[in-house]
Amino acid sequence: MAFISISSSKSYVFSLVDTVKQVLPGLFLCVMVATSAVFVSEHYNGPTILYALIFGMALNYLSSEGRCVPGIQFTGKTLLRLGIALLGAKITMDQLSSLGLMPVMIAMSVVPLTIASGYISGRLLKLDTTQSILSGSAVGICGASAALAVSTVLPAREHSEKELVFTVISVTALSTIAMVAYPMIASVLKLNATESGIFLGATIHDVAQVVGAGYMISSDTGDIATFTKLLRVAMLVPVVAIISLVVARQNNRSKGQAAKLTLLPGFLVAFICIMLFNSLGYIPAPGVKWMGEISRWCLIVAMVALGMKASLKELMSVGWRPMVHVVLQTVCLAVFVATWILMAR
Repeated sequence: MAFISISSSKSYVFSLVDTVKQVLPGLFLCVMVATSAVFVSEHYNGPTILYALIFGMALNYLSSEGRCVPGIQFTGKTLLRLGIALLGAKITMDQLSSLGLMPVMIAMSVVPLTIASGYISGRLLKLDTTQSILSGSAVGICGASAALAVSTVLPAREHSEKELVFTVISVTALSTIAMVAYPMIASVLKLNATESGIFLGATIHDVAQVVGAGYMISSDTGDIATFTKLLRVAMLVPVVAIISLVVARQNNRSKGQAAKLTLLPGFLVAFICIMLFNSLGYIPAPGVKWMGEISRWCLIVAMVALGMKASLKELMSVGWRPMVHVVLQTVCLAVFVATWILMAR
């Protein structure tokens, strides 16, 4: 029995080593490209995520054959989920509770409303349901990060990765435009520092652009915008959980199986646990900082892999409807939040 145990242990080790050898070339390539994207972003400005996607797409041919394929697949799936799990280190319950009632009410209403309106407008534009939910979640919650998280629990289809990359590019581009345009809109509407912060945090898709737009106005506005944005980010947990449960039930019905208890995805459980531990003060400040940085790098490297798995030709074939869909949701979100703030005066 001891001999069998030792033999099986050796077999497992050899299998693990072999897997690592297969993954390393593609993983190393994605890390190098991600480093280049970060360098260009830091020295020439612009969204790092978008650079990572574009650089990855330039190397699309490497994802179809060759030594890099296993590593690209690993990076685009496993590393992506690790990055999402570690996002929990950026949120604490104290931060969320310090914002008062209005930001909480806005965040809890705009997220489901945006996803629901995305579903309805997607039906009107004759888009697939999964694509409508994906873009609605990206616009309503936190841009590229939400798109990546939601895509991991949506049913896999032939064009899933193409739709994900298109959604990420769209919301990132719109976030960059909003970062410049929305502070001017806040000025035209004569919003004060608090109102401007709530408006920016509740409407701009990506966290980085929220921070940029908020501190462009003032330090107080930047703080309020960032915390309001955290409320929307926190909605990622229930949204992904609900979508995961709905998809699992639909799969069971399609297979003719009885409904059964469905476990939440492991990365989502990890996200919740890390957020709770951070809220209770069990994670020291250096640990929180490092986990946030590792999460950032995981998402950038994963974005490179997703870019490698998408071709420009395929993205162009998506058509005008998905772009109109994302723009329409973005405009509706901004109008809804601005109306709420003005009526609450």
